[in-house]
Amino acid sequence: MLDIINVEKTFNPGTINEKKALNGINLHLDEGDFVTVIGGNGAGKSTMLNMIAGVYPVDCGSIVIDGVDVTALPEYKRAKYLGRVFQDPMTGTAADMQIEENLALAARRGKKRWLRAGITAKERAEYKELLKILDLGLEERLTAKVGLLSGGQRQALTLLMATLKKPKLLLLDEHTAALDPKTAKKVLDITQEIVAKDNLITVMITHNMADAIRVGNRLIMMHEGQIVVDVKGEEKKKLTIEQLLQMFEKSSGSQFTSDKVMLSK
Repeated sequence: MLDIINVEKTFNPGTINEKKALNGINLHLDEGDFVTVIGGNGAGKSTMLNMIAGVYPVDCGSIVIDGVDVTALPEYKRAKYLGRVFQDPMTGTAADMQIEENLALAARRGKKRWLRAGITAKERAEYKELLKILDLGLEERLTAKVGLLSGGQRQALTLLMATLKKPKLLLLDEHTAALDPKTAKKVLDITQEIVAKDNLITVMITHNMADAIRVGNRLIMMHEGQIVVDVKGEEKKKLTIEQLLQMFEKSSGSQFTSDKVMLSK
């Protein structure tokens, strides 16, 4: 369902600021895979997601989603395959629009727009049912402006919008990092419920090692633009943080030094 094949990316080549972000990365995901991604600053995690999404062109290699080679497709043409949630809860929604209007935008993604009533009674009833999944009471606030919601409520709504059309691939870029611990757990629980319900292939970047081990069926660690640890299934379930760090040090030849990640153990 997703193949990243020998992808390389260098920023500012030939200058003093040259940075090799991805160094011949290879990754294959099957249907139903939920992969957590962890690594230090500059390891290439967000660059990998941006390459999948088409934010940057690849220097070499290819990216295939659901059997379609999207390597040469611009970002807007890849959007129909993808759902994405960013770290900032303010990024994925329109603050000045109502909750139901935001959901309507997500529902009409990729469709032709017509000059007709914005939201039908049938759609409104469907949105109410969808919002009940979040268990945040938003189904009773359909006409509330999204800008009035808390960060956690807004991120949960963004997640619902990103998965409304059941994308081929869901990309989560530290989508709980800006939330307090209690709210982050709530959003992560909602994430797992939605992913399981729709059997979505998911790639989730996180700085929390415990979450990386607990969530999903596969875990990869990145270092200097390469995947240095890749564990799945029963091996992943039995992992401890200490064992994960040992695997990283053995594969990369260096100690794990990200303060942000280490503080989130």
